[in-house]
Amino acid sequence: MFLGRVVGQVWASKKSADLEGKRLLLVRPLDERRDPAAPKVGPVVSVDPLGADLGERVIVAFGKAARVACGGDGDYAFEAAIVGIVDDLEAPGAPGGWMEAQ
Repeated sequence: MFLGRVVGQVWASKKSADLEGKRLLLVRPLDERRDPAAPKVGPVVSVDPLGADLGERVIVAFGKAARVACGGDGDYAFEAAIVGIVDDLEAPGAPGGWMEAQ
C-alpha cells in the first residue's frame, strides 16, 4: 500500500469487461525523496470504489488486496485500487506535501 494524491481521471472507451462501470483515477504517490537515484513510483491508474475527489489524499492497495477491496474474489483485471480516503495524518518529519490537505 502507499499514500498518494489523486491528480486526474482516466477514461477508456475500449477496456476489459472487468473494468466496465469502474471509475479510474490517476494517483501520484506522496513520495518526495530528492535523491535522483532513489526508486520512484510514477502515477498509478487505480480503480476507485469510494468516490475520491481530485486533490484528495488516498490509500492505494496493490494486487489481490486491491481486487478483493472492490468486492470480488481477487480475479479482476486491475492491479491497484483506492481503499481509503485520508481525513488527516500525523507523520513528524514528513515532507510538507504529505501534510497539505486538498
